[in-house]
Amino acid sequence: MKKSKFLLILTLLAVFAAGCSTTSKSGAGEEATGEGQDQKLEITIARAFDVNGLDPGFLTENAQVVDNIFDTLVKRDKEEKLVPGLATSWSQIDDTTWQFKLREGVTFTNGEAFNADAVKYSLDRVLDPANNAPTASYVSTIQEVNVVDEYTVNVVTKKPDPLVPTRFNRYPTEIVPPKYAEEVGQEQFAQKPIGTGPYQFVSWDKGSNVVLEANPNYWGGEPDVKKVTFRSIPEASTRVSALLNGEVDLITAVSPEDREKIESSSTARLSTVERAGNTVYVGFKTDVKPFDDPKVRQALNYAIDVKSIVDKVLQGAAVQTNSLIGPKDFGYAGEPEGYSYDPEKAKQLLAEAGYPNGFSTTLDTVSWYIKNTDVAQVIAEQLKAVGVNIKVNNVESSVYRTLVPAGKQSDMYVLGWSSTNTLDADAAIYAILRSGESYSTYANKDIDAKLDEARSVTDEAKRKQLYQEIQDEVLKDAPRIFLYQENQYYGVSDRLKWDGRVDGSIPVSTISAGNE
Repeated sequence: MKKSKFLLILTLLAVFAAGCSTTSKSGAGEEATGEGQDQKLEITIARAFDVNGLDPGFLTENAQVVDNIFDTLVKRDKEEKLVPGLATSWSQIDDTTWQFKLREGVTFTNGEAFNADAVKYSLDRVLDPANNAPTASYVSTIQEVNVVDEYTVNVVTKKPDPLVPTRFNRYPTEIVPPKYAEEVGQEQFAQKPIGTGPYQFVSWDKGSNVVLEANPNYWGGEPDVKKVTFRSIPEASTRVSALLNGEVDLITAVSPEDREKIESSSTARLSTVERAGNTVYVGFKTDVKPFDDPKVRQALNYAIDVKSIVDKVLQGAAVQTNSLIGPKDFGYAGEPEGYSYDPEKAKQLLAEAGYPNGFSTTLDTVSWYIKNTDVAQVIAEQLKAVGVNIKVNNVESSVYRTLVPAGKQSDMYVLGWSSTNTLDADAAIYAILRSGESYSTYANKDIDAKLDEARSVTDEAKRKQLYQEIQDEVLKDAPRIFLYQENQYYGVSDRLKWDGRVDGSIPVSTISAGNE
């Protein structure tokens, strides 16, 4: 293992507080900026898993790495407000048309020019059904992208869509270079990506690390961190050890039992972002017996003591919730009352559904979530108490990324979802509840209609009402076991100034040197 490289020749001139709802031991949270800084900072970020690909149009994971290589037309500032990115302005010119004015003089890191043709190309390939983009639902309201002139595009939607600027803030709307992408093809592009972002791709050692270097010609200014390595360390305890002995500088997914170890360290601190993680649930394939019966699904909800899982297994690292939508998202309406822990009620419902002696099935889980195996085992024990025998199947991360969007996971499966950068109910639930979407195993015509209507209604009060109705109906229909929303815990070396963000991204360009 290499020691992390820190060569600091600096005079820090400015310190800015980060705008997230975070807590940390030192109260740090500054962002890097300021003219005159002379820093040569190289850092290593350890995550629980390697990337599966680096093409933002076809991701099956979060965009923590590719966010740094690519730009979007719209960005979010430190307070999560939408601000200009590759677009300098945008406006709605009629009910179904949004016009974006593009930033001039920007080039991709291979020298290819950024312009309106690049925007159209980037969206067209995601919208093309033949390409089967996993997150196409995020932009499926778009009918077409029209080039007006070299630096102006019109985005035409199928129906009015108030979320268009927001949709251009996250994957899959990062802008790619058309000539290079066509030259190398989709598979090669995902191995060696080119973008306009603050960092340029250097190498990807699969299963081990991705290396990026600062883009010296970045339109937003060259960042303080000159080189960043995203390293895969699956074991949570190993990540913590690597942080505390200086091998890495920032770690994600700190496990509950390791929080105190970091907080008491003299070389690192814990950055906590409450309810910034995925809303984790057990999904059912509702077209498969016995999960096609709502009584069975409701019974399994009554059989699970979620509070004990959150308190004892997760040690408070998550918040029990029956809400489909997180508190940071538009559409959140508080915490609805759900299923109390009632094993006798569960047995009664199973008997009414024709399963008085229970049944046997398999529960898939994956290491993306906090203490996933322990949680799955407790779920299996609690379901056994009402006669349901569960085989826990811990699926390897890269395999799960392929199985789930293809609908090839087991009939019961653990999955987590969040709205990430859009911070809107549409991204939080559409892809996992709308029938026919890649990550949905649920079909309800009334819910489909309301989901479709909610993404085309411009009146905010009406949208909120629709999401409230969706929430109530889904809670009753129980296409999932409602569990909890994770908090996000990062371990950050004292040599860095950075705190976690509510959108879960790690924009390396906002990291600067600490006071080591």
